[in-house]
Amino acid sequence: MEKNDVVTKIKAIIEELKPFLISDGGTLEFIDYKDGIVYVKLGGACEGCAFLDITLKDGIEQMIMNEIPEVKEVRNIN
Repeated sequence: MEKNDVVTKIKAIIEELKPFLISDGGTLEFIDYKDGIVYVKLGGACEGCAFLDITLKDGIEQMIMNEIPEVKEVRNIN
């Protein structure tokens, strides 16, 4: 799959996930996709939340990786 197609799919998944985070006071923003790694920014109530890593790895990362085999990891940037 071409990089642009992967990015389009990633953005679509993030848009599906946003309402869940927003309902808890958080935000999720796509930043970049490079070398199989998706860079996102979790903000709002997600910043400093004890469950940030769980939300990122067990939620966001798993959902994206299940849909897009090219993605190897999702990282939060500050």
